Amino acid sequence: MEKNRILIVDDEKNIRNVISEYAKFDGFETVEAADGMEAVELCRKEDFDLIIMDIMMPKLDGYSAVKEIRKTKQTPVIMLSARGEEYDKLFGFEIGVDDYVTKPFSPKELLARIRAVIKRSAPTETDESKQTLTFEGLEIDMSGRVVKVDGVPAALTPKEYDLLFYLVRNKGIALSREKLLEEVWGYDFYGDDRTVDTHIKMLRNSLGEYRKFIITLRGMGYKFDGGK
Repeated sequence: MEKNRILIVDDEKNIRNVISEYAKFDGFETVEAADGMEAVELCRKEDFDLIIMDIMMPKLDGYSAVKEIRKTKQTPVIMLSARGEEYDKLFGFEIGVDDYVTKPFSPKELLARIRAVIKRSAPTETDESKQTLTFEGLEIDMSGRVVKVDGVPAALTPKEYDLLFYLVRNKGIALSREKLLEEVWGYDFYGDDRTVDTHIKMLRNSLGEYRKFIITLRGMGYKFDGGK
């Protein structure tokens, strides 16, 4: 069985070593990079199943590196940072980061998040995943991960797509914020309800007039109602 490959990007060698040791022990293959520029070059040449990216680094910071990598690849990304401000997390989510871990962190918790992100990102072969669903002018290609609004591809982040997919798959069902955090983020998320609300706002903006299909349930959460 082929091992999942993880790219570990951090300018602190000790941190790279710790993550690499735990990841290898858990069955992953690891590659290391000391800065954002090196990470971008590696991603141009090789494919990875997950990237663990520090934010504050010389030459090229983590956010800029992710933006550059996203131009050609949609590899899942977990950001690492000594800063835990909400603004930093939300900015990361807006550029398509899958998860955000604040230093100092527990290696075991990081591994749990790694497994969850990789599992969630793995392609499925179910009939449902091959469907293209249409709700008026909104088209959702499950297998191609393409969403079109009146025939024009929408620029959704990976997390926006995951959220939309889960809402559509559970069409008509009331979903609490806690349920969305658990299912869409793939584990017991260490955050708060504002994470869900922020992503719903981003998703609605991406869907234009079809934002109407995402219904807010006051004091509870959301549901997708695409009509008959």
